[in-house]
Amino acid sequence: MIRLLRAVSAQFSLYLPVVLMGVLALGTYWLVRSTPQLLTSLPASAMRHEPDYFMHKFSVKTFDDAGRLKSEVTGIDARHYPDTGALEIDLVRIRSINEGSHLTTASARRAVTNSDASEVQLFGDARIVREPMLDQGTLQPRSEFRGEYLHGFMDTGQVKSHLPVQVIRGRDLITADTLDFDNQGRVLQLRGRVRGSLLPGVAR
Repeated sequence: MIRLLRAVSAQFSLYLPVVLMGVLALGTYWLVRSTPQLLTSLPASAMRHEPDYFMHKFSVKTFDDAGRLKSEVTGIDARHYPDTGALEIDLVRIRSINEGSHLTTASARRAVTNSDASEVQLFGDARIVREPMLDQGTLQPRSEFRGEYLHGFMDTGQVKSHLPVQVIRGRDLITADTLDFDNQGRVLQLRGRVRGSLLPGVAR
């Protein structure tokens, strides 16, 4: 009998560590399942289209890598939207100088620009003016675009609109229903009811 008890005790001692490890594993599993997931990251909420700061009677300037003035934006009131990086401006005035030192100005009752003012959408009494400049030795006259909506790309000089516009180039005046002007390619596309008054003696 004593020998039998010793044999059982020896067998139990042999398997006791395995049993304890199993119980410990089950206990750990239960503890992990029962504990709240405190470290679980919460899902990122969608950023709402709301301004994160305002400006009143302001002027903002940007400069290129060499420290030269690239653009200046002034307005009465402005609202910045972090979800798009856009700046919405009331009674806006913009001056933009490209790499060739050519000046382009823009104005409107309201505007929406990207972060560096290289792209601007103008709403209400919109105007974009490119001052006279030398292009490959030829003097290009002052060009002006007018309309209730203009989409300007200040670095390239491209101007678009899906609404009626006026184009003034020197003493010439053209009106159209839509506009797509590519300054770099020297291509002016006017569609819809196009009317013009072209006067001689002006470089084209």
